[in-house]
Amino acid sequence: MPDLLLELFSEEIPARMQAGAARDLERLMVGALTDRGYLFEGIKAFAGPRRLTLAIAGLPAKQSDVREELKGPKTDAPPAALEGFLKKTGLTKDELKVEKTPKGEVYMAVVERQGRETPHVLADIIPDVMTKLPWPKSMRWKPGSPVRWVRPLHSILCTFDGELVPFSFAGISTGLHTRGHRFLSDGRIEARRFDDYAQKLKANHVVLEAEERAAIIFEGVKQAAFVHGLDMIPDEGLLAEVRGLAEWPVVYIGTIQNEFMDVPPEILQTSMRTHQKYFSLRDPKTGKMANRFALVANMVAKDGGKEIVAGNERVLRARLSDAKFFWDEDRKHSLESRVEKLKGIVFHAKLGTQFERVQRIEKLAGEIAQLIGADVKLAQRAARLAKADLTTGVVGEFPELQGVMGRYYALHDKEDASVADAARDHYRPVGPSDAVPTDKVAIAVALADKLDALTGFFAAGEKPTGSGDPFALRRAALGIIRIILENELRLPLTTLIPMARQAGGASALEANKLDSVVIELAAFFQDRFRVVLKDRGAAFDLVAAVFALDAGDLRLANIRLGELQTFLKSDDGANLLAGYKRAINILKIEEKKDGKVFISEVSEKLLSEPAEKALFAALAKARTAITAALEKEDFAAAMQQMAGLRVPVDGFFEGVKVNAEDKQVRENRLNLLASLRATLHQVADFSRIEG
Repeated sequence: MPDLLLELFSEEIPARMQAGAARDLERLMVGALTDRGYLFEGIKAFAGPRRLTLAIAGLPAKQSDVREELKGPKTDAPPAALEGFLKKTGLTKDELKVEKTPKGEVYMAVVERQGRETPHVLADIIPDVMTKLPWPKSMRWKPGSPVRWVRPLHSILCTFDGELVPFSFAGISTGLHTRGHRFLSDGRIEARRFDDYAQKLKANHVVLEAEERAAIIFEGVKQAAFVHGLDMIPDEGLLAEVRGLAEWPVVYIGTIQNEFMDVPPEILQTSMRTHQKYFSLRDPKTGKMANRFALVANMVAKDGGKEIVAGNERVLRARLSDAKFFWDEDRKHSLESRVEKLKGIVFHAKLGTQFERVQRIEKLAGEIAQLIGADVKLAQRAARLAKADLTTGVVGEFPELQGVMGRYYALHDKEDASVADAARDHYRPVGPSDAVPTDKVAIAVALADKLDALTGFFAAGEKPTGSGDPFALRRAALGIIRIILENELRLPLTTLIPMARQAGGASALEANKLDSVVIELAAFFQDRFRVVLKDRGAAFDLVAAVFALDAGDLRLANIRLGELQTFLKSDDGANLLAGYKRAINILKIEEKKDGKVFISEVSEKLLSEPAEKALFAALAKARTAITAALEKEDFAAAMQQMAGLRVPVDGFFEGVKVNAEDKQVRENRLNLLASLRATLHQVADFSRIEG
């Protein structure tokens, strides 16, 4: 089958927009072709600094013919209804059929459309797709033209089965030519099919695939660093950006002047990454950042890159001079002296300044420190200084270094090491792959920081809605959950949330809102905790069964869930669950019939069958042992006791008729089943477990 080749050649497309544009182009073309009845073998879009390319394989040469029957208005409908139907179908009244239906006679139209030649269809849909491309930012580049594109569009190459597909967009007509590298190739390149197109581009110093450019850059940096006895510091985000800056990437190594090497490496790396798109290198012997950097040029230089490197070193020197100036100036003022300046930084219009927030966090961190055994004074000191680096020059220039710089400044001020570490770590975890703080002082401040934000924003009515979460409250809740679980902290939500409320996390709002905030936050945490457990492979029904008992204590719920999962995977667990389900089904039916709930008050005198006596004795023993095990938080022992119930439960259903003719015996046996229910519900709400 024929193939389609489409290239949209323009001025430089911003790197951050390229991948999205390729996906959108592919998505819109698939939708447009599918709507017109096309099936094809494959489609792939490519994006680079100066071109968007689309290749479709196995596209039919012609649309399929279409025959469809359309039901119209009744024959006695108003004339306007018939006229509208005729206009829709393009037929005359004489061409319509009349069909009898249970509701009367109606007009029927048989519409037959011959499929169009695919080049004509493409000439219609491609300009429409180009118009619909959702660029984050676009521009008008032709005076008087309403057409927008990300950057000035130069040419459109479009072929189908090797032949030109004629159409125009923004006054640009399609052709059979493109261009190679801006500096390393000359003249136009004719291309009619994708394979020929890709080969000719590479011959003219253009690597079409973004993944291939990324691989060239990655290996190039690694090899260039190896030559100097250094290692590349991996940076996937930078790699994804730089691959969109060069069509023919070439790696060179530059030098950082020694005068800048006393600046913290995070400042150097951030400055080079943010402003210059350079890769940082590491000395494998010391593990420290090396005084070298890797740059990616879009040029093969005749002098081996000496002039390119020299120019980049000059630019970097100016950038790092600014960074060093901020670093030196910041150290002239202590963090303590900067706390007052937080009064000039608004945290949120409804929640006050950063200074007011620090006061709340300081109080809350001290209370949490008492609960987890951290030094209260150090926790309060760390909380007081944690946000002070927001007023520094370095953080003003590089906001992503907040916390990191706080640690450096705290160490410079001779603060306790745990206070300095807390300044850095209280933001953690910032994502699912980020580590949680482990030092108790940092834990106290991190929990206080996140709890204050959650309490305040919920009270201010700024709760997450749908996919919208502008204040990252879901991340804050997940952070608290991970800190508690990974540090195995006994910090029930029923303690933490009211504590944050009392610390003034929503002090700017009416007090009568705060009780409802506590309830809403508890539900929000439970929902986030379910997400965490499901991501770890826990079944939703097991999470619900555990949460019915340990809704507030995340640590206990996590332990209980793990033991429950293990138990239910065993033969004893699976069979006991089956017996429980049978008991519950009987109880539901009989409780509905009798209009009452059986509450496990069993009369031993009314037990006559050996199997029911055995179950009664086993339940009495298990109930006592399970209670003792749960008091010790020994869930494994509790599950062991439940496993011992399997045989007597099986024996009961095999040898005992529950609905005995004697009313008292019947109710006693139903109470025995209710006793089984109550015993198992000490460990988890088994009624929520499927299976």
